[in-house]
Amino acid sequence: MATVSKRQQQLNKLTSEYSSPLTAEDAIKVLRTSPQVKFDPTVEVHFRLGINPKMSDQQIRSTVSLPGGTGKDVRVGVVAKADKAKEAEEAGADVVGAEEFVQRIAGGFLEFDKLVATPDCMGMLSKLGKVLGPRGLMPNPKDGTVTLDVGRAVKELKAGKVSFRAEKDGGLVQMAIGKLSFEDERLLKNLAAVVETIQKVKPASVKGTYIKAVFLSSTMGPGVKLDVARLQDLHKYLVA
Repeated sequence: MATVSKRQQQLNKLTSEYSSPLTAEDAIKVLRTSPQVKFDPTVEVHFRLGINPKMSDQQIRSTVSLPGGTGKDVRVGVVAKADKAKEAEEAGADVVGAEEFVQRIAGGFLEFDKLVATPDCMGMLSKLGKVLGPRGLMPNPKDGTVTLDVGRAVKELKAGKVSFRAEKDGGLVQMAIGKLSFEDERLLKNLAAVVETIQKVKPASVKGTYIKAVFLSSTMGPGVKLDVARLQDLHKYLVA
């Protein structure tokens, strides 16, 4: 019989004690009581939505700007030419270029977390779909990463703009909202922004309950169920 580690016993105890839905404030407190690790855990939110992603009008893909940032130094690459390349550099892009940059990517260079491109450069990237697509790095107009306003795109990504999409099976949406070292209000502001955006992108064809369940979790920590009926209370953190 497999031996259950002390850490797993502590996590099991937390999960058992807090099996009922909690407010976001209380859920964060529970995450902070989980066994410590030697790094700063990422806090994630997981939604189970009442959608059918296999239907074209119920596919969800969007972006949200986290007011408290992500806690991560986001490396942004930009594929652009001439003045647009200069604009990207001035905005703080980490890697900028056109044909030569695309060739580096084709050769295995992937030292960036987000990739932005101007519309006229997308043709060069089309042949790299198998490289960029599976890693979520292919620029997309729906994410605001195919744009002529490259300066703004770079600044938003650096400041905490993240993209999300519903998984094809089960209508699941998940994303990081910060680090466990963030103060409570910073995490709650980010969570409030995410909840507001999820509600705004509700497909018109969805019937019945839209947000079926929400969980907060931390890396190597417990998953805590939130009280869906109390999500509206988070709005106060966006107007504070």
